[in-house]
Amino acid sequence: MSNFFNGNGGFSRRGLLKGATAMGAAGLILPASVRRAMAEPKRGGSVRIAVASGNTTDSYDPGTWDSVYTQIFNTARNNTLTEVAPDGSLVPELAESWEASEDAATWTFKIREGVTFHSGKTMTPDDVAASINYHRGEEAKSAAKPYVDPITDIKVDGQNVVFSLSGGNADFPYILADYHLVILPSSDGKIDPLTSDGCGGYIVDSWEQGVSGKLKRNPNYWKSDRAWFDEVELLSIVDSAARQNALITGEVDLIDNVDLNTVTLLQRAPGITILPVAGNQHYVFVMDTRAGPFDNNNVRQALKYGIDRQELVDKILQGYGSIGNDIPMGAQQPFYNTDLEQKTYDPDKAKFYLKEAGMDTLDVQLSVADSAFAGAVDAGVLYSERAAAAGINIEVVREPSDGYWDNVWMKKPFCASYWGGRPTPDLMFSVAYQGGAPWNESFWDNGRFNELLVAARSELDEDKRREMYWEMQDLCANEGGTVIPMFANYVMAHTDKVGVPEVVGTNQGMDGLRMIERWWLA
Repeated sequence: MSNFFNGNGGFSRRGLLKGATAMGAAGLILPASVRRAMAEPKRGGSVRIAVASGNTTDSYDPGTWDSVYTQIFNTARNNTLTEVAPDGSLVPELAESWEASEDAATWTFKIREGVTFHSGKTMTPDDVAASINYHRGEEAKSAAKPYVDPITDIKVDGQNVVFSLSGGNADFPYILADYHLVILPSSDGKIDPLTSDGCGGYIVDSWEQGVSGKLKRNPNYWKSDRAWFDEVELLSIVDSAARQNALITGEVDLIDNVDLNTVTLLQRAPGITILPVAGNQHYVFVMDTRAGPFDNNNVRQALKYGIDRQELVDKILQGYGSIGNDIPMGAQQPFYNTDLEQKTYDPDKAKFYLKEAGMDTLDVQLSVADSAFAGAVDAGVLYSERAAAAGINIEVVREPSDGYWDNVWMKKPFCASYWGGRPTPDLMFSVAYQGGAPWNESFWDNGRFNELLVAARSELDEDKRREMYWEMQDLCANEGGTVIPMFANYVMAHTDKVGVPEVVGTNQGMDGLRMIERWWLA
């Protein structure tokens, strides 16, 4: 066996097969003006958090977590085998260490001892196997199913769990850090996905789906340097004005998705700090490639050239972001295709592609709601206004925010969506672009792309792997069904009551979804 993680916080020379550790987005080191001089973290007190998502259909089922509201609430009460650290490196969580066979097709994880669930049950390797198996198999409905489908077998060997894969996977330890793949207590080889039990830093006190939840610190948490708050209250406040007002009036201590149209007002409010973090979060307009006219790639290309990306960054993001190029990877990722031509607003080129599709004009409906992403309605209007110059008539349909992800997303043929990004290309492509993936929101199924995805996953030569990922990005940009006009910074705001670490994770919003565990009262 080749030891990939040395157990001392670093990686061996081969480093997860030459470079996989670099794929996590590097953490944001806060400037002094934002960071403030802070005392060391201390335990105690309560914090109130308002986030811009949440649905009444939210569930404890880890296979269904699709909003920041459910993700940070359930991440606080659970652990995974591995963790993406604030600096972007991969570190142990419930797994103490791991090692792989030379072809990276067999991975052995040593499971941490002495961890208990909130119910008092001791966490065992059997719980690990049952928790991962829940997301596997033909009947599994989990959004993480594409991640774990390559697992052909899971065996418990003493304190170890051995994963056999259908092929080598250099990124496999990163997969097990995904927020869906939490470890839950098992009985007779099965977990109850609807349990409120967990082994994380916080215990559920109450939870009303899509409305509010309360957590209390787990006094038996195995991490001595985490879970500083005594109590946490999480509120779903989708309306941006209401969320911002709640912060200004002191009803809450922290908000995500700051309204960028009024961010200057918030900056002038006493005792409030704006915290922008650049990462892989991207806002998208997605087409159902099975449905006409979006089944015609010329139509898809016309729509990609009919949008003014820079205008959206300037007016929707107020500069807190960067333009996208219809690929779900940020420019800081090592396999980013730097040779890919950047799409710009070009009505003439859009008209050309319409003619290639046999059309002079195009009439489509675009479903939007600000629960899809902050400013989605205004972004849809700007898209419509600019596309008109190319003969593309976009009717913007404003959908209800509540229930958007159940009633509109992946149901209406052209709609707004967002992604928090993933630490590796394989994870992002597997969950949202692979043919047949449960969260492949465009239903795009490209044979060459699917073939390259499998080949790149098991390729140990970094140069060959890069070549494959570059071709996959070209396919996404020029044949895929997703318009990715902009990458949005995570823009949070908090009162002086809240203490923030010097390094904040950028792999997901809210400090990698772990701010409840990592932050404290100043």
